[in-house]
Amino acid sequence: MSEEIGQHLREINNRIMQACSKSGRSSDSVKLLLATKTVPADRIRVALEAGYTLIAENKVQELKEKYDALKTIPHENHFIGHLQTNKIKDLLKYEVTCIQSMDRLELAEKLHQRLLLENRQMDVLIQVNTSGEESKFGVLPEGAMELIEKVSRLDTLHIKGLMTIGLLSAETEKVRACFHLLKSLQQQISAAAIPGVTMQELSMGMSGDLETAIEEGATIVRVGTAIFGQRPTPDSYYWDESTKVK
Repeated sequence: MSEEIGQHLREINNRIMQACSKSGRSSDSVKLLLATKTVPADRIRVALEAGYTLIAENKVQELKEKYDALKTIPHENHFIGHLQTNKIKDLLKYEVTCIQSMDRLELAEKLHQRLLLENRQMDVLIQVNTSGEESKFGVLPEGAMELIEKVSRLDTLHIKGLMTIGLLSAETEKVRACFHLLKSLQQQISAAAIPGVTMQELSMGMSGDLETAIEEGATIVRVGTAIFGQRPTPDSYYWDESTKVK
């Protein structure tokens, strides 16, 4: 198992380096985030012990189940799934440093209230639905600026950039359009100079399209299957709007 995962990590790292070189970017400008949904803790430990220490879960229940097995290994934990407001208290127990899937004001306000109670702060990325699909979470592009302005007034939350899932498609140029849109939004929001808001991170791109994402400006790519193997459920299961609880 260690050799298999190690080889996959090296392959992904090489893909990132090649994409950065092609785009005239430093490889240090792109972080590899390990998407660990459905991945057992023992497999995640292999990657952490190899020095890849930025990981993320989609579901609070999985954070809970794996926490004890991973807490002794230094790592940074992000959350990238749709967060229901009734799960905020549970999520905050597990040392998550950034919620990449902030997509609505109600969630921001309830998270803010809980953070005030705990005397804590949290980094967030604003999730944008760049594909226009009803099955995807995220604020619509035309509503991103307004949401960011409102969330920026909640002083426990620090907006560090944007995240998108993009179109899950083999048609590269259709996927590229989603990533290009997110980059354009980043530039518009940066130009607006909203107090307390930085646009340093663009989290976009996964196993099948990370090169396109890097070409369009990604600073974080989220890779799971290309490292840990195929999951028992498809990616679409994790981005299904029908599961949304407001």
